[in-house]
Amino acid sequence: MKERILTSLLTVMAITGLQAQSVPGAPRLVVGLTIDQLRADYIEAFSALYGERGFKRLMREGRFYTNAEYDFINLDRSSATAAVYTGATPYYNGVVGNRWMDRNSLRVVQCVDDKDFMGIYTSESTSPKRLQVSTLSDELMVASGGEAEVYSIAPTREMAVLAAGHAAKAAFWLNDETGKWSGTTFYGAFPQWAADYNDHEGLDFRIGSLVWQPYHPVTAYRYVTSSSKQVTFKHNFFDERQEKYRRYKTSPYVNDEVNRLVSACLSATQMGKDNVPDLLTLSYYAGNYNHKPNSEYAMEIQDVYVRLDNSIGDLLDLIDRKVGLDNTLFFITSTGYADAEPADPVQYRIPGGEFHIKRCAALLNMYLMALYGDGQYVETYYGHQIYLNHKLIEDKKLNRVEVMNRSADFVVQMSGVKNAYTAQRLLLGAWTPKIDKIRNSFSRECSGDLYIEVMPGWSVVNDYPQSVKVVREAYASVPLFFMGYNVKPEILYTPVKVAAIAPTVAHYMRIRAPNAALEAPMINLRKQ
Repeated sequence: MKERILTSLLTVMAITGLQAQSVPGAPRLVVGLTIDQLRADYIEAFSALYGERGFKRLMREGRFYTNAEYDFINLDRSSATAAVYTGATPYYNGVVGNRWMDRNSLRVVQCVDDKDFMGIYTSESTSPKRLQVSTLSDELMVASGGEAEVYSIAPTREMAVLAAGHAAKAAFWLNDETGKWSGTTFYGAFPQWAADYNDHEGLDFRIGSLVWQPYHPVTAYRYVTSSSKQVTFKHNFFDERQEKYRRYKTSPYVNDEVNRLVSACLSATQMGKDNVPDLLTLSYYAGNYNHKPNSEYAMEIQDVYVRLDNSIGDLLDLIDRKVGLDNTLFFITSTGYADAEPADPVQYRIPGGEFHIKRCAALLNMYLMALYGDGQYVETYYGHQIYLNHKLIEDKKLNRVEVMNRSADFVVQMSGVKNAYTAQRLLLGAWTPKIDKIRNSFSRECSGDLYIEVMPGWSVVNDYPQSVKVVREAYASVPLFFMGYNVKPEILYTPVKVAAIAPTVAHYMRIRAPNAALEAPMINLRKQ
């Protein structure tokens, strides 16, 4: 009898204990901040210049993964942003870059161009229709029955729209010509609070008085090794004529402009004020001014990080005042690439050269004519890719796989070429880490029949579009921070996948992960 009573008491105590345990809830607000060209090595290198409210606070109070990695090659702001918010590579989400060659029209298309949806405060017709899978924004809107407040704010159109996904309430970006915050009819009516900001507080009212000069005494900027002998710098945007807004968007001041619109958004909406989780996706810029190399702007890039540190601190303080950091989950990461540096000076005799994709395509076409007879076998080229004429190959009753293989065998003999991968090899060939990364960047709708891997140190010269880019294969880590809602502070050096961000945040919000997110959520983020 006593044993039965004791067992019953233990059972009651166990059930009571389980009921007493608080089940983790969902944050009221999630803020995702993707910083274009943010470099982990620069965060560390310039740390002596920071205050206590930005990066140092993130490292002190947040969870810092020092080695996050993208699973694909040829990163830019569009492919990286799409990967962050879909949890998928371009192979699945369809966004291989800012621009790509459309196989059907043989024309270069911009990833968010869409003539079916008019721009607001801009002439740019825009939508996310080329984004082929769901995003965090989409899944939150589905889960909340449309009740969630979901907005996206970024300096550039691509980052704003791809982070917003298909179902957000609005996406905002800065117009290159007018400095106004712009949008698209794809998301419906332009919010009145954003129109009021444009009409009364817009950047165009202030840009004439903005001057970018060093934040610290110039003697403090000694953390970049450069042959440039800068004494100081001064950039007056009013003097930049028609380029003033474009150049402003490559200065650290653009991050403060993002914060100003965030403040207007939080004041005018119900974000973070009820039990339905809301999502605010933001983008900053941390690259070089006017996309010039560090050798020209060594002092500016250090000041960029100083002012970026302040902007992050201002954002954290703003969210704390409006919503409360305890109610907010932050994640902050980088687009994982940097603008190309110029070729190394010849006097240092570092191996290199120039690889011209146009010449390569012409020589390949001559070779294929020698093999198969007259014809335009190479239809076009773009980036590192060559597109073969499928109709001609079919009309001549040739084996397309054989033509691709012979093309690869020919191209790989050219100076500066490390390897040449056919579409067949990428999709069906033996697995290697390199092939996996290239395959993850492949899309049937826009990728070529031949991808050319150029040797590190060589410059790839493109006539279409006009560009020269030096190939660098050095490992570049991507910083990733989580902070706020019940996040356990820690610095971790084990590599993690950027693709895990979306499923991790979805898990926190208690919604489905985006429909192409294959990575498992990261565990042990919460405090015990």
